[in-house]
Amino acid sequence: MSDTHLPHAGPVRAELHTDARTRGADETFGFRPAVSRLGRIPLRAEPAWDDGGLSETDGADASRRSLLGGRRNTSGGGCPDGHPLRPARGRGDLERPNFNVAIPPNGYAWWYIDGIRDDGGRAISIIAFIGSVFSPWYAWSGRRNPENHVCINVATYGPGGRFTMTDRGQSALRQTQDSFTVGPSSLTWRDDQLIIDIDEISSPPLIGRLRGRVTVTPSALSQVELPLTEDGAHIWRPFAPTAKIEVDLNRKGWQWQGHGYFDANFGTRALEQDFTYWTWGRFPTRSGSTCFYDATRIDGSELGMGIQFDTEANAEIVSPPPKAKMKRSLWALYRESRADRGATPQQVLSMLDAPFYNRAAVRTVINGEETVGVHEALDLKRFRSPLLKPMLALRVPRRSNWSFPD
Repeated sequence: MSDTHLPHAGPVRAELHTDARTRGADETFGFRPAVSRLGRIPLRAEPAWDDGGLSETDGADASRRSLLGGRRNTSGGGCPDGHPLRPARGRGDLERPNFNVAIPPNGYAWWYIDGIRDDGGRAISIIAFIGSVFSPWYAWSGRRNPENHVCINVATYGPGGRFTMTDRGQSALRQTQDSFTVGPSSLTWRDDQLIIDIDEISSPPLIGRLRGRVTVTPSALSQVELPLTEDGAHIWRPFAPTAKIEVDLNRKGWQWQGHGYFDANFGTRALEQDFTYWTWGRFPTRSGSTCFYDATRIDGSELGMGIQFDTEANAEIVSPPPKAKMKRSLWALYRESRADRGATPQQVLSMLDAPFYNRAAVRTVINGEETVGVHEALDLKRFRSPLLKPMLALRVPRRSNWSFPD
């Protein structure tokens, strides 16, 4: 495993609550009865972990694995063996998503969904942004106001696939705990499902309206998050590593079901300030899902995490299989993934190909089981190039004004 034993970051502050005067300093989590009363929660960085006292698994692998239960873990920071995986905190989303967060200047939040049709051949990804990290308009603005650069990006892959990503202004944004609306499209958490209503215009060269609904039904929700830097400036929050997805769009062949996934990332600094390269992958298995997060930080340190989730979303840290090179993308982007020794990960469906970023459906072998999941590679050295921003603007139009009918 790559180095995940980061230096100790010191004591961790209690989780932020909307009214600290009414809560004890040792009350670190909000539970379901209080969820509906949550107000808007400011996003902030927190140290990666404290000595929170999460118990290790028993047995021969206890030295390399720690278990965080979907409903059974204790409070505190990270795992006692030094891994930074910890119970989710600070945003009111321990038990379920909370879209009512406030992002500081230079920061971002995104909620990510993907799905692959059961028999392959078609896939979808949806990303809801505050402070659109890949928007040239947010970069050109100096990243002063993330809420003035919001977006619900929808991309469909396969026959008739489309790409939509419109950078919208603050007037298009509406947030509650249960919903996130940007202009004509929205995400809503209802009855333990995530419902995405889509009404977007696709980018050139295939311009057209994309309308419909996508429904994500998690098998269960995890209660964990992973700080990606020592100071907690970047957080990965895997809500539903194992899920079903239903797609119903206004195009022939785009009514299907498959396996899905739902997570979020939050940050108080730009990605390119802290990372040079990362890969991420999520792969369904017979017992749930396995996720890999590998990142090279700008200081040269590395994160290399393997996490197994069962169908109840209990998370178990595992030593990931070795890194394996993949064929470079169409833009010659270097790619690697995780696979059992001797196996070679292979792309089976191209999803998104950009000079600095690649997403694909990838077949790999994990613990002797062949699986097809979603993989991404991100080169932030390339992304820093000022030459990329005008290219991106052609695919990401800016619409600063929006008026809701009501």
